[in-house]
Amino acid sequence: MIEKEEVASIVDFMNNSNDLSEKKIQLVWLGQAGFAMRYGNSLILIDPYLSDYLSKKYKGKIFPHIRLMEPPIKSEELKYVDYVCCSHPHSDHMDPETVTPISHNNPHCRFIVPGPEIEEAAKRGINTDQIIPAYVRQTINLNEHIKITPIPAKHEEFKTNQANEHSYLGYIFHINDKILYHSGDSIPYDELSQLLDDYNVTIALMPINGRDEYRLDNGISGNFKIPEVLDLCRKTKIKTLIVHHFGMFAYNTATKEELEYLENFHDLNLEIIIPKINYIYTIKT
Repeated sequence: MIEKEEVASIVDFMNNSNDLSEKKIQLVWLGQAGFAMRYGNSLILIDPYLSDYLSKKYKGKIFPHIRLMEPPIKSEELKYVDYVCCSHPHSDHMDPETVTPISHNNPHCRFIVPGPEIEEAAKRGINTDQIIPAYVRQTINLNEHIKITPIPAKHEEFKTNQANEHSYLGYIFHINDKILYHSGDSIPYDELSQLLDDYNVTIALMPINGRDEYRLDNGISGNFKIPEVLDLCRKTKIKTLIVHHFGMFAYNTATKEELEYLENFHDLNLEIIIPKINYIYTIKT
């Protein structure tokens, strides 16, 4: 079972350079698909969107990207980031106004990005010397305790280059005996259940904003629907589900009724967490 603790601010958590006990993993939700994860002396960010870049990019468009929640921390405040994992190049996952200051202020930090998107990552402000390309099923060893295996993500569709290298990824984190999956942006696809079983994933971080033709016709690719997420958990070894990709943009979130459904959903084999800002979630290893 995952423990949770409310804090006044996550700044101390994010900027604590001391070793965390190697018997626990700690997560905080950054909003949208973003998480920060601490284990030992490593701080890993996943898909951080800590600016208001998209409200400017889409001002006057059919879907104004106005934030519904304030960033829990400013990217300029981050000083001890070891790794940033970007699942794909959409700007709420590889945000130029987030990654640029992190790259500048954390020269030791490494950015894990899909292999076909290296050039785009550099355009967004990441120093090329800090980029580690990610390719499907090619495991990346961060240190003796943490490994990452990229797998495909289907963001309405797969996106590949001529070498069949994927631009949309999910990441499987191997942290001692715990296996976590961050989906990136994805919908179900035929091989996904088998992949998660093959890697013995037991904790999944997955989107719940769904998809529909109206959003897709207007350039907004969708994600898992809640019943699809629950079905995937039933089919695999997943015991803990942490949902994400809600509460950021009014046009692209789960509804109040859907969140209430999840809050009241009971399955003895599945723990469901709807994360909140300024909470620390602890997984014992």
